[in-house]
Amino acid sequence: MLRTNDLAVDAAGSASWAPGSAALPVCFAGTVGLFTPPMAGTTPSDCAVLFLSPWGFEEMCTRKLWRELAEGFAGLGIASLRFDYPGTGDSLDPMEFSGGLPVWQKAIGAAAAELRMLSGARRLILVGHGLGATFSILFGRQLGAVEATVLMAPVVSGRFYLRELSAWSKMVDDGLGLTEEQRLTGKTSVAGLVMPEDVAAAVRAINLQATDAAPAGSILMVHRPTRDNEAALAARLEELGAAVCRKPYLGYDELVSNPTLAIQPETVVQHVIEWVVTLAAAAGPACGPQLAPSPAVLEGDGFAEEPLRFGPAGRLSGIHCRPAVPRRGAAVILLGTAYDRHAGWARSTVDTARLLARQGVASLRFDAANVGDSPPVDGAAGQVLFSEGQKDDVRAALDLMAARQLTPAVLAGRCSGAYLAFQSAIDEPRCRSVVAVNPFTFVWDRDEEVDAALRYNPRSLGDYRKRALRLDTLRRLASGQIDLRRAAANIGKQLGRRAALMAPGPLGRLSKYGRLRQAVLSAFRSLAERRVPVRLIYSDTDVGLERYHAYFGADGSGMNAFKNVTVEIVPDADHNLSPPAARALLQQRILEAALAAD
Repeated sequence: MLRTNDLAVDAAGSASWAPGSAALPVCFAGTVGLFTPPMAGTTPSDCAVLFLSPWGFEEMCTRKLWRELAEGFAGLGIASLRFDYPGTGDSLDPMEFSGGLPVWQKAIGAAAAELRMLSGARRLILVGHGLGATFSILFGRQLGAVEATVLMAPVVSGRFYLRELSAWSKMVDDGLGLTEEQRLTGKTSVAGLVMPEDVAAAVRAINLQATDAAPAGSILMVHRPTRDNEAALAARLEELGAAVCRKPYLGYDELVSNPTLAIQPETVVQHVIEWVVTLAAAAGPACGPQLAPSPAVLEGDGFAEEPLRFGPAGRLSGIHCRPAVPRRGAAVILLGTAYDRHAGWARSTVDTARLLARQGVASLRFDAANVGDSPPVDGAAGQVLFSEGQKDDVRAALDLMAARQLTPAVLAGRCSGAYLAFQSAIDEPRCRSVVAVNPFTFVWDRDEEVDAALRYNPRSLGDYRKRALRLDTLRRLASGQIDLRRAAANIGKQLGRRAALMAPGPLGRLSKYGRLRQAVLSAFRSLAERRVPVRLIYSDTDVGLERYHAYFGADGSGMNAFKNVTVEIVPDADHNLSPPAARALLQQRILEAALAAD
C-alpha cells in the first residue's frame, strides 16, 4: 500500500479514506472540490454522492454538516465530492455571470464528471441543501444516471427566498452593529457575500411547484415542518412519478442561525445516511477504481493556490497560496475565526491571501481540527475554541511551511484566531510576528465556559454607548424589541469585570482576576524579550477592548512598557471589519508585518 498526500493507494491506483483524515482536494472548472473515497476495507459502491451546497450564510453554517455526511458515507463504501460554486468559497472569481445560472450549472456538470472519474461509480445520488437542493431538481436530469436525490430545505420559490434572504441579511447586520450606511443595500447579499445580479434575477424566477419532471425515481425530502410549500413540492414530485420519503428537518434553525453556534442535526444526519446507504447497496459494487487525484493547483490572477491536507494522517485541510511574482517578505499563516471555514467571513481570508500573493507574499489558510473541513482529533473535546489543542494545529501548519522553506512566519487572526496567534507565538520560535485583530482575550479564564461566553457574551461599553445614540435604537426601545433588564445586567457584568481586573494592592494580585492579569503581562513580557512584533488592531467598539482596558488601563498606558507592541483602533468598524475601508486597512497591516519580518 502506497501513500499519496496521506491517502492510501493500492497497486491498482485505487484510493481509500481513513477516519481522522481530511478529504482529498481536487481542482476543476476553476474551483476547488473535496473528494472523500470509500473507507479502506469497504466495498466501493456503484453509487457516489455529489453534494450541492446552499449559498451564502447558509453555506457557512452547513460546511461541517457536509463533512460529517461525507465521512458517514465513506465508512459505508460510498465516495462523495463537495465543491464551491464559481465565485464562492475558495474558487476563482469569474467576472461574467451573463444569463444567471449557467456558470454554476456548468460547474455542477464538471463536478459530476470528476466524481464519476475518481470514484469509478456510474450512478450518482445528489444531496442538496437550500439552493443546492433546488439545483438538483433544475439540473439533475442533465447529469446522466442519477439514482436518487436528497432535498434538504429546498428553495421552492425564488421570489420568497430572496425576500427571506433580505430579512436574514438585516438580522446578521444588526447583530454585528452595522449602521444603515455600512450595510450592502441595493444588492442581494448576506453576511458580506453578494450574489451576482444576473444570478439573483435567475433565482427570483424559480418556481419548483411548476416543475414538469422529477430529478430521480427516489427522493428523500427533508422538510421544515412549518414550510407548507416544501410539503406541496413533495406531493408534486409524487405526482410526477417519484417515490418520495419524507423526514422532518429537526434542528434546522439551530444549524443555520450562526456558524459559531451551529448545532449539527444528528438525527437528520443519521436519516440521510441510512436512506442513501439503502439505495447504494442495491446498486452493487463500483465498476472502476477509486483513483487518487493528481496534485491540485488553482491558477489565478497573480497567484497559484494549492489545496492540501497536512498534519498527522493528513487531518487538516487548507490552502497554500503562492505568489506568481518573485516572493518577498515572510509567509503569513492566516488563522480562522471561531467555526468559520478557512475562506473567512465574507471570503475575507481568500481576498487577503490573494492580495498578499500579488505583492509577493505567500500564505497558508486552513481549518483547525473540528472546524469546517478538518475532522476532530480522536478523544478531544467537541468545543475546540480557545483550547490548548488548537496550538497543535498551528504547530502542524508551521511544520508544513518549514518543510517548504517558508519559516519563520507571521501569525494573523481575528477574535479566537487572534487569541490563537498570540498564544502560539509565546513558545513558538518560528513565529516572526503577530497580527491580532479584535482578540477577545489574551489568556483564557478556565472557569469561564466557552459555550456560555460565545452565546451570552455582553457587548462592549463603547458599543452600548454608540447604540444608545442611534435613532433606530430608540425606535426598537419604544416597540419593546430591546431587553432592558438584560442590557443593564450585561453593562454591570462588564463594569464588574473591569473593576476586578484593575483592583490594586496585594488583594487584587491574589484574586483570580489578579492572577489572570499577571498571566497576560507575563505573556507580553515573553514576546517582548524575544522582540516579536505584535500588532493589536481593534474596532472602536469591540468587546475585546473591555479586557484590553482592564489589563492595560482605560487609556492603554500600561502597554507603553512593551515597545514591540503597536495598538491601532479602527473607527466605525464592526467586530468582523465589514466596511471596505476597515478591511483594506487590515490587509495593509498584514502585508506590512510580512514585509517587515523578512
